Amino acid sequence: MTTPDSSPRASAGPLVAILSGAGISTDSGIPDYRGPGGVWTRDPDAEKLVTYDHYMNDPEIRRRSWAMRRDTGVLTAEPNAAHLAVAELERSGVPVRVITQNVDGLHQKAGMPDRKVLELHGSLRSVVCTRCHARRPMPEVLARLDAGEADPACAGCGGVLKPATVMFGERLDPEVLGQALAVAKACEVFVAVGTSLQVHPAAGLAGVAADHGARLVVVNAEETPYDELADEVVREPIGTALPRLLRELRERREQRG
Repeated sequence: MTTPDSSPRASAGPLVAILSGAGISTDSGIPDYRGPGGVWTRDPDAEKLVTYDHYMNDPEIRRRSWAMRRDTGVLTAEPNAAHLAVAELERSGVPVRVITQNVDGLHQKAGMPDRKVLELHGSLRSVVCTRCHARRPMPEVLARLDAGEADPACAGCGGVLKPATVMFGERLDPEVLGQALAVAKACEVFVAVGTSLQVHPAAGLAGVAADHGARLVVVNAEETPYDELADEVVREPIGTALPRLLRELRERREQRG
């Protein structure tokens, strides 16, 4: 299993940190959650599908949750211009670390190395047994749904399976969070893109970065609690704004030599 790089200054040159939220993936056809047309804005009851206690204690919630996973099309989504711009910046030689609140794996699909992506909320690319903790690929379980299993159990021990994501009511992985904090403290530039900066502790990373001297850039359609702290706030569409910002950042570094 590939683990994230815990030494953010291992590469030459000042570090760029990208904190990405659901808004970066909407151009890939994945709806956000808290925006005006977000999943939970339209249907607040849908939060139960990703709340640990509801999921574990209510078979009907599990059936609805699995059906949602099957129907959202996240696993077949493709990276958009914003994901590709982040990967291009990394390939250009600029030290980049991605801290993402997303579970869609699109940063890696765009070309970011696994070890340089910190998935704060886990990954939808695999499932985990809540009893024996065995992991299996998500497509394998979705195939069981297609075969007629509405609430597939662990094939090894019969335990309850869940996506390998952090549900409401679960703690973030302390190791991943610790690495994210180290990146926030070490970076020269911290770009928060497509995130409402309302969900903690992820949102607090923006403040940590600013407190440690990073240039803070917020790219988001709606206002965030950290806009006043930011050096730059961009309201333009992410698919055009982020590639432009990262291209300008790379060009400035090249001019500095």
